[in-house]
Amino acid sequence: MKRVFEIDVLVCPHCEGKRALIAFITDGFVVRKILDHLGLDSDPPIPAPARALEESVFAW
Repeated sequence: MKRVFEIDVLVCPHCEGKRALIAFITDGFVVRKILDHLGLDSDPPIPAPARALEESVFAW
């Protein structure tokens, strides 16, 4: 994220101290359980349908 958004997630935004990475969770079941426990939405967003291109794009 630092290269793309210029945000260092390992720096505290309040005191600018260095944070330590204590876990890297990749198991979806565990992530859902944590989000549910925190009262956050654990369901993925429903993707919007793709939009059709304008007719002028295809008119050669």
